[in-house]
Amino acid sequence: MKTLAWFLLLVGALLAASIGVAAETPTQIPLWPKGAPGSEARKAEKELLESGRAANIHNPSITAYLPPTEKATGAAVVICPGGAHRFHAIEHEGYAVAQWLSERGIAGFVLKYRLARETNSTYKVETHALADAQRAIRLVRSRAAEWNVNPSAVGIIGFSAGGEIAALAATRPDVDLGNTADDVDRQKSRPDFQALVYPAIPRDMVLTKDTPPAFLACGYNDRQNISEGLAELYLSFKRAGAAAELHIYAGAGHGFGLRATNRAPAGAWPARFEEWMGDRGFLGRKP
Repeated sequence: MKTLAWFLLLVGALLAASIGVAAETPTQIPLWPKGAPGSEARKAEKELLESGRAANIHNPSITAYLPPTEKATGAAVVICPGGAHRFHAIEHEGYAVAQWLSERGIAGFVLKYRLARETNSTYKVETHALADAQRAIRLVRSRAAEWNVNPSAVGIIGFSAGGEIAALAATRPDVDLGNTADDVDRQKSRPDFQALVYPAIPRDMVLTKDTPPAFLACGYNDRQNISEGLAELYLSFKRAGAAAELHIYAGAGHGFGLRATNRAPAGAWPARFEEWMGDRGFLGRKP
């Protein structure tokens, strides 16, 4: 009997452990379960993933990295990897960032948006890629209770080309999609805050005092249109009366993202971002 009892205890422990691992496995969720508008002709094509790059995105999605319930701060961040709109640098500008955030109680959602400059692409940045980001924000808000997220603490972060998408999502007016049966489409699409990390800066950004607060970061050795452009963007935020914080890191160039090999000072940007979120009051906003 004792042997049987020990066996049952062991099986129970192993089962519980396997359930725990499964619960922590990031889940990829399509933005449109029946297919993305404008991608009907290519929805059967498979994504390409090689050497940390994702491409051939025709079923845009988010991959959810959720913190344990007891650690959840209520904040959430939609993450837009860069890649010149030709691919996604999905590891160091996507999954690594989401994992880092989730370990600190912040839900991270890695967005695979459609790529406007991939070979033979029929997509446009301000049409399809932006729609994917807006839909991702709506989707997170629609499932806020399930994911322990406060719908008023949902932000977006973008790297390089993904920074362009994040900036567009944060500065374009929230579009009312009218009377719809889709609960996702009834949510707001504008983020509560934005983080632009060595971003491609949209030319037609309209900033007002109501623009979501921004965390801005890049390397001093980045291209002039980014390093100096981000400094000029900070001044534009200030003149508009919108909140912004700027970090330009000495010795850093483009594309550092979040890697184990990153060195200070640029390697400390995630900690500064977390501090900024706390200072702005987005952490600890329980649903």
